[in-house]
Amino acid sequence: MEKLAVPQKRGRPRKRPGAVAGDKAYDCKRIRDWLKRHGIKSVIPKKSNAKKRRGRPVECDPGRYRRRNVIERCVGWLKENRRIATRYDKLGIRYAAMLTLAMIKRYFRVLDLSDTT
Repeated sequence: MEKLAVPQKRGRPRKRPGAVAGDKAYDCKRIRDWLKRHGIKSVIPKKSNAKKRRGRPVECDPGRYRRRNVIERCVGWLKENRRIATRYDKLGIRYAAMLTLAMIKRYFRVLDLSDTT
């Protein structure tokens, strides 16, 4: 989170996003408190078996949470490539290059499917 840069239309990139989405595994007080201290809205649903908390109930924007699915699908597509899923490349620059190639491969696959219809 500390290395994040959110591009803006003008000026330098912001260092913090407006909101962070996560699944129910990230529903813990420590994470929510960290996000709140840094002025970031959490889009994390509460666990169904969670204990009752004091204070205001946890809110989760369902629209923003649904958009998280785009990232989940992208990660799924990337994991189709064994080299990325098992992280054969230990150097960060080589791993980033393989991620780029995998995204190009996916992009060409999508372009090819759109031409046939």
